[in-house]
Amino acid sequence: MTEKTDNVRVRFAPSPTGALHIGGGHTALFNWLWARHNNGKFILRIEDTDLVRSTKEYEQTIMSGMVWLGLDWDEGPDIGGNYGPYRQSERLDIYRDYAEKLVAEGKAYRDGEAIIFKVEPGQDISFKDIVYGQIDVMSDGLREKDSDKLKDIVIIKSDGMPTYNYAVVVDDHSMKITHVIRGEDHISNTPKQILLYRALGWEVPEFAHLPMILGRDKKKLSKRHGATSIYEYRDMGYMPDSMFNFLALLGWSAGDDKEIFTRPEAAELFELSRVTRKAAVFDFDKLNYINQEHLKALDPMVRLSMVKPFWIEAGLQVDKHSDKYLADSLTLMAGRGRTAKEMAEFSDYFVSFEPVKARWNAEGLDKEKLKPFFKALFESPEWKHEKLEEIARSWVSSQEGAKMKDYAMPLRFALTGMKVSPGIFEVAEHMGREECETRLKYYGLL
Repeated sequence: MTEKTDNVRVRFAPSPTGALHIGGGHTALFNWLWARHNNGKFILRIEDTDLVRSTKEYEQTIMSGMVWLGLDWDEGPDIGGNYGPYRQSERLDIYRDYAEKLVAEGKAYRDGEAIIFKVEPGQDISFKDIVYGQIDVMSDGLREKDSDKLKDIVIIKSDGMPTYNYAVVVDDHSMKITHVIRGEDHISNTPKQILLYRALGWEVPEFAHLPMILGRDKKKLSKRHGATSIYEYRDMGYMPDSMFNFLALLGWSAGDDKEIFTRPEAAELFELSRVTRKAAVFDFDKLNYINQEHLKALDPMVRLSMVKPFWIEAGLQVDKHSDKYLADSLTLMAGRGRTAKEMAEFSDYFVSFEPVKARWNAEGLDKEKLKPFFKALFESPEWKHEKLEEIARSWVSSQEGAKMKDYAMPLRFALTGMKVSPGIFEVAEHMGREECETRLKYYGLL
């Protein structure tokens, strides 16, 4: 039985200084799962205090990436809510007011235009992390580098902008955030934030820090491991359902060795207590497997809508065929192709003869030996794969020393230009007698 927590409010708070990357998508997804598991609220907040690097374009790109992943939010800068504004750049007066309060109470001091929070020694700022367990910290540990002096915390910079550790506390309190779910690289920030919560007299939320995502070489995920932006995976032909499924498994297990699931299934099963401390490895083989399984399970017309753009991109004239023919072509592929792009590449011969010509020629074939075999096939009154295979086997068995592969393989090459395909007689039936005749005659095999 899954444990539910009342009134859960969680947030994803990206900086609009770039596209939505894998780490950000992973954090957003785990927050979304916890909100949906508890019938709570998922809030999108934009941390745009870096005025030089933050842009509205990146903000929109991040939102679009979240929408593609299926991560809808309940409050945010675009839809509003009761606890806005949801952009930090629109909350500067709020930060200034609370900073002035800390100064008035003697808990912070001015240094020029900056406001700095004073760290007092001897304070126990230990906390229990839902994932990492008890983390023991004393304020005496917050020291200047190579010094015994305690390091005070800048909360308002000299340019009037709030620092991350301060703004995030004000925002999370103001927006009634119950659980702060973020990457484990933020564990070191948590004690400073707890000091600020206490100084302001606010309740401290629960913290859950997520494991780091590593490449196969066990180093922090970066561009050297391939794509890092969510959109790059979309452009490579991965499905949003598959990406969601895969990211959910990075640091979390659904139990019972269950690896393929839908968003509602993941939300029902999700527990923060099942998030692992161990760094998660971004394994492309696992992603490909998951994507392939989701592709196979799609409605044929939905699958066609995902593959068709890649045929068009390759210059193939898809409008020469009905959608039913094209969709049935992909069904015949029976799961071949790990991405929509790969499936398009593996099935191009159904759409056009041109890619076949580019891949294969008939040099070296004993055409006179093969012609009687193909003539026998075309004498079949029915152009059905069962009948074609029956004729083929009968013909081969009548030839001394003949092997089926010596005849079926040239047929496969002539029709598909590939060494591997679905059953070649099924392919022939689906293409139709006329198209098969055209291709065999082109190679002088009929």
